[in-house]
Amino acid sequence: MRVLFMKVKEVLFSVLPITVLVLVLHFTIAPIPLDPLLRFLIGALLVVAGLSIFLFGVELAISPLGNHIGSTVSKTNKLWIIAAVGLVLGFFISIAEPDLQILARQVSFVTGGHIPMSGILVVVSAGIAIMLVAGLIRIVYNFPLYILLTILYGVIFILAFFVSPEFLAISFDASGATTGALMVPFIMALAIGISVLKKDSKASEKDSFGLVAVTSTGAILGVMLMGIFFKVDGLTGSLEAHISETESFFAPFLQEIPKLSLEAFIALLPVAIIFLVFQFKAFHFQRKPFRRILKGLLYTLIGLILFLTGVNAGFMDVGTILGRSIALMENKAYAVGIGFILGFVTILAEPAVYVLTHQIETVTSGYVKRKGILAALTIGVGLAVALSILRIVVPQIQLWHYLLPGYILSVILSFFVPKLFVGIAFDSGGVASGPMTATFILAFAQGVADSIEGADVLRDAFGMIALVAMTPIITLQIFGLIVKLISIKKGGDNPHV
Repeated sequence: MRVLFMKVKEVLFSVLPITVLVLVLHFTIAPIPLDPLLRFLIGALLVVAGLSIFLFGVELAISPLGNHIGSTVSKTNKLWIIAAVGLVLGFFISIAEPDLQILARQVSFVTGGHIPMSGILVVVSAGIAIMLVAGLIRIVYNFPLYILLTILYGVIFILAFFVSPEFLAISFDASGATTGALMVPFIMALAIGISVLKKDSKASEKDSFGLVAVTSTGAILGVMLMGIFFKVDGLTGSLEAHISETESFFAPFLQEIPKLSLEAFIALLPVAIIFLVFQFKAFHFQRKPFRRILKGLLYTLIGLILFLTGVNAGFMDVGTILGRSIALMENKAYAVGIGFILGFVTILAEPAVYVLTHQIETVTSGYVKRKGILAALTIGVGLAVALSILRIVVPQIQLWHYLLPGYILSVILSFFVPKLFVGIAFDSGGVASGPMTATFILAFAQGVADSIEGADVLRDAFGMIALVAMTPIITLQIFGLIVKLISIKKGGDNPHV
């Protein structure tokens, strides 16, 4: 129970800043109607309870499962087994990712069903599966991470010329949404499970990071190819009737629970089946650890249902209402400034960020401090959300105006930064775009876009998660470069640089 209490504390600190900010804005410059505000508070409670239970289940089941599967398949020394396991795991873990489900639902709603939720889930998960295999093979064969990322982003930049602005935004957002509370612990555990068996400890340390970065490119490539081969001409987005108006205060919650329960069960069922197959074929756990993982999967399911219900029935509506209200103010700088504050406070307590920063301290024996990583992340994410809102306020600014120079700079830096920091930076980019980004901040951006003349919800609001995933890559690599220069100044004998 102590672990569950710690998870509640982590998630509470994640949701509380946004909740307080909403209340401050409500009582000052952007009043919110009473019913949506009360639903938001109930939704926030469900998000805290659901995400806490979900993360507790992930720690009990998903992370150990990733470690054991990684160790088991790497011991076989058979590449085809690693590839087959990576394909299956990547596909089904991605489908079960809460952030991706939220994004896919939003895309489907905003496009009036022209881009179906199931289509986004399947295409993204297929891309994730293929790139997870590529990332695992990279670890096995010691292929340099920075070279692989250079190749992958080179292909992405070429495809970007053939993709519409709408699909460009969705593709990069999908990349950020896949690296959430379920995918990150599992993929990092899988990377550690394979890399720790290497004889070279320094190579093992570097390979503990980077798999998230490689895997997340699969989401970008998958959606881009979807946009190229299945073109939908004149696709636009709107938020008409987004805020549910109903006579019953609790109706949205009661309507969502049955549907979301079925979706969550279907999403997690393959993960449970994979565990049972490995249990009888390879693991052979004793009764206690076997029950522990089954219990963890049950917690994960319950938490996922509560989390998705809170998000869809009350939490996101207020984000949209606030975005609309603030965007209608005469001074548009308010929207940009509040965007920066949202990004800043969100990343400070994102649960997956704590997983990553603790792992960085552990792997580097405390040399790379959590405070330094967090400082770089907060600056990066705050700027990302502010720049996203600025892009909506000034429709002449296109998404590629940010992404092209940003990722080119990221790739260039990867050739000069200590290789450990390359993996840390690209992994952090994915981790930064967590549950609060995929829910409240995305809803806020959609509300802003819906109220700005000349802006389009699909083209301009989507792409925000992409920037949140990109800017930390730059700030953390710059942080790594600073660490390298300090080390050189002190004598250059640190093994981590």
